[in-house]
Amino acid sequence: MSMKFVSFFRSARLYALHFFFPKICFGCGCDLPVRQNGHLCPACANRLKKPGPHICQRCGAVLKSGGAHCYACRGSKAKKYKCQIIRAAFVFNTSSRGLVHALKYAGADYAAQEMGEKMLSCFSQHVELAQADLIMPVPLHPKKQRTRGYNQSELLARVFAAQLGLPLDTVSLVRVRDTVSQTTLGRQGRLQNMLGAFACLCPARVKGKTVLLIDDVATTGATLEGCAVALKQAGAKRVLAYVFARE
Repeated sequence: MSMKFVSFFRSARLYALHFFFPKICFGCGCDLPVRQNGHLCPACANRLKKPGPHICQRCGAVLKSGGAHCYACRGSKAKKYKCQIIRAAFVFNTSSRGLVHALKYAGADYAAQEMGEKMLSCFSQHVELAQADLIMPVPLHPKKQRTRGYNQSELLARVFAAQLGLPLDTVSLVRVRDTVSQTTLGRQGRLQNMLGAFACLCPARVKGKTVLLIDDVATTGATLEGCAVALKQAGAKRVLAYVFARE
């Protein structure tokens, strides 16, 4: 069988699949060209926006009026947090939300490759995260992971860690309590909801190390803080966090 025929057969199969299962933009839902790389149309891809120009130096929240810290991290408040720094590749808008929701709720596990690569492309701008020794994904409760079929944060962490060249630990940090949904809770409610929700099973792996947590979205940072509390109790030197999108 000639290579020309093989190439024709593969193209025919690709277009047939596209006819019955068209590739759509995760941002706006429009049809994408059959051979386009990525899952956002050019317009939605251009709407991916990096946080700034002013962000909270601790939690990474966008500061509309400038300054160094948001209200929740201002003054001595920052010292109470165990997760010392949170940074994001993008702000949470229609484009980043489309990718997150596809990965998280629509079974599009293949979107993790694209999202992890985009996180890596922005990582060099956050020099404050460069001291990380170890990468960990935010864990799901086993019940939720069985329902979803995978942990979206772990998929992102695998792509990110592989390309960054840092060790990845997906087993030491676990979720021991199946918490209620955070969506209806305020800031304090979210923080309370995450107290005792995580545990570190292998303290020796994190003792004295700077751990970089990876997650898809940060809203108030309560989930990341819950993870950081468990890691600090296990002996981690510092806990930092990097997410795909920041609300």
